Amino acid sequence: MIPVNAAYYPRVVIALGGNALILPGERGTLEEQRRHLRQAMAQTADLVTSGFASVITHGNGPMVGHLLLQMECARELVPPMPLFICDADSEGGLGFLIQQSLVNELHRRGKERGVITVVTQVEVSPDDPSFQAPDKPIGPFYSAEEAEKLRIERGWHLLEDAGRGWRRVVPSPRPLTIIEQAIISYLLEGGFIVIAAGGGGVPVVRLPNGDLVGVEAVIDKDRASAVLAREISADLLIFLTAVEYVYLNYGKPGQRPLARLTCAEARHYLQEGHFAPGSMAPKIESAVDFLSQDGKRVLITQPESLAQALQGLSGTHIFP
Repeated sequence: MIPVNAAYYPRVVIALGGNALILPGERGTLEEQRRHLRQAMAQTADLVTSGFASVITHGNGPMVGHLLLQMECARELVPPMPLFICDADSEGGLGFLIQQSLVNELHRRGKERGVITVVTQVEVSPDDPSFQAPDKPIGPFYSAEEAEKLRIERGWHLLEDAGRGWRRVVPSPRPLTIIEQAIISYLLEGGFIVIAAGGGGVPVVRLPNGDLVGVEAVIDKDRASAVLAREISADLLIFLTAVEYVYLNYGKPGQRPLARLTCAEARHYLQEGHFAPGSMAPKIESAVDFLSQDGKRVLITQPESLAQALQGLSGTHIFP
């Protein structure tokens, strides 16, 4: 365990992409996920034991889709659960895998630390525009006939997805606050490494009587990570993704890596459309939000470049 003055360690939020756990062409077996996690945790182990009070967040996109498909296949035998339960299930399951992988990596290095997963509720507004115009695709593909049947029988919203079939679309409201933020801060002060807000957390709304209830939605994990980083007063927000740098003209002639950006420059490039929606754009938007509200620094890079990036030798560093 780190010393009792852990409250004075700089705080870092490390956002691990969900697609890093299931690569294109893979089935998403347990062993595939464990292998990818061993690689990712090998890169983060040094950071979480080097004097940072660390929170790890993660995506869950492929896993939520798998849970929905499992429920579809077994719906005549087992009652399907609402989407927010799938959010919670994937947050707990993936949190466990990350927790176990990191504990094992630290043990191999002789650096025993307490690691804990917090199933996290994230409050959203019931008036968020996304509830009126859902556009976040989840789950399997359906034929046009199946999609029409699901629309009638279950009231789902479905959209055609790039010629590949029809998919269910759900709201993706903006996160407002992390319900368990005080608990997460308390655990950090006690020297624990915390895994929280997995998959963007479980979306909830507050009723007039003060009760919290889950809602049918998914929250972007990058935006939730930025809110969490702000609310626990993190000094550094790290997005681990598939590329070493943020690029201008990515995948096009004239592609150029960006090693250092100001918040204003990031906002300008975002408005010019340099960053793909659903990929790099949410990371840049989240970085701008965090830095605009007293955040100090954002780092975007791939897991294998993290050590060099922390020395300023790689990755994209964004400052206020």
